[in-house]
Amino acid sequence: MLFTSYGFVAFASALLAAYYLVPRRWQWPLLLAASYGFYALADWRYLFFLLVTTVSAYLMAVRLEDIAGEQKRYLQTHPALTREEKRACKAGFKARKWRWLLACLLLNMGILAVTKYTNFVIHNVNALLHGAAHLQTVDILVPMGISFYTFQTMGYVIDVYRGKQAAERNLFRLALFVSFFPQMVQGPISRYGDLSRTLYCGHPFDGKAVTFGLTRVLWGYFKKVVIADRIITGVTSLIQHTDAYTGAYVFVAMLFYAFELYCDFTGGIDITIGLAEAMGIRVAENFHLPYFSKNIKEYWNRWHITMGTWFTDYIFYPVSVCRPMLKLSKWSREHLGQAMGKRVPVYLSCFVVWLTTGVWHGAAWNFIMWGLMNFAVIMASQELEPLYSRFHARFPVRGKAPYEAFQIIRTFLLMSCVRMFDCYRDVPLTFRMVGTMFTRFRFSVFTDGSLLKIGLSGADYAVLLAGFAVVLGVSLFQARYGSVRQALYARPRAVSYGAMALLLVAILIFGAYGVGYDSTQFIYNQF
Repeated sequence: MLFTSYGFVAFASALLAAYYLVPRRWQWPLLLAASYGFYALADWRYLFFLLVTTVSAYLMAVRLEDIAGEQKRYLQTHPALTREEKRACKAGFKARKWRWLLACLLLNMGILAVTKYTNFVIHNVNALLHGAAHLQTVDILVPMGISFYTFQTMGYVIDVYRGKQAAERNLFRLALFVSFFPQMVQGPISRYGDLSRTLYCGHPFDGKAVTFGLTRVLWGYFKKVVIADRIITGVTSLIQHTDAYTGAYVFVAMLFYAFELYCDFTGGIDITIGLAEAMGIRVAENFHLPYFSKNIKEYWNRWHITMGTWFTDYIFYPVSVCRPMLKLSKWSREHLGQAMGKRVPVYLSCFVVWLTTGVWHGAAWNFIMWGLMNFAVIMASQELEPLYSRFHARFPVRGKAPYEAFQIIRTFLLMSCVRMFDCYRDVPLTFRMVGTMFTRFRFSVFTDGSLLKIGLSGADYAVLLAGFAVVLGVSLFQARYGSVRQALYARPRAVSYGAMALLLVAILIFGAYGVGYDSTQFIYNQF
């Protein structure tokens, strides 16, 4: 059941009404039943994977907390232990905890790896064998949102292992955290300590919260069905006919895909956060005006925020301080000098993070290359930092509007160019097509009517232009003044409800409906 289907609208409307009709103590059990129903409607077989992740995480987290309790009691009942004995005792308990954590990670990450990457491995093995042998691909069920709920749940278990989070002793409450349906399509990747604050407590009806939430839901639908689902027609035409559409067409495809992805992904997140907000539940923000970023690092602090923090907390930091990495750091300082010695562990940890990020996005070389290109750009930017500093010392342009505009445009174009690996889905082809932007660029494409032959009419372009103007205007307002919804709510009710009515009318009139509408997926639904 997709967010843009009529069935989901009916499902969410009925749930929201029932949510405030049932006694407050039954609200979270109702959400649990609705979440499992939502998942079962997609495919009842998905429930098996969801249950394995939930039950294994529950048992392992409880076991980890019990071992931590055993350690605490043992140390309290043996106050005469020497420092070395205490250290040995803690090491022993830590080793036990690590074995349980490793078992949980291997099980759940193993399920993720088998379901998503088995055929990718088979294809590459066959390519390496050059026909000497041929392994048959297998038909494997890939559960909806498995990457999202697996990472979210494993983050919870790791936090329990680290002692940052108490284990949830109620299996059904943990089941709701794992399966909370608004997040199942495309995240965000919530932390248990954050989501649990509002997920389980009863919520009285709050007109402001419901209004705010539904306004954001409508805003998400506007970006998704008015902009993303319309512009995807042009993107699909441009990337499918690579012989005809080169040069300037690739540049257009790059821009169109950047806007499509932004409106598709943030639109889905707006629906998620808005629906949760209407029920009094706070879900983590996942975007903060990413296309206003002045550099790549800032961009990744603003785009898919929960994914970035997950990889930082659970991969970058553990890898950078693990024992082999510390030994490598020491060796590097001794043999390569202090400057290079400090860089090696950081850069190697970053490499692991971006390689993993690429693999997480999909079982294909284009995603891996996308991750590695992000790594290369970020590392190059850091290495060039001394040069930037000398430039700014000589030319004091930092902080001035024209230079900031240049930084924003540069970052947007660079990230859009890297994202073409996601667009064409073939590494050599992507390099060739991007190269044609510099060798076959014809400005006449923009003036001779060629862009009216890619599946978009003049009316479509008019709607897209108006939609982009609205999105840009809202983004600029948020960047300068804060919440648009808060500003509307502070005005007379006719203004705020009028804005909601205008959004609804725009969605109904200008939404890109048609053949296959209900089967259109959010881009990140594949993860």
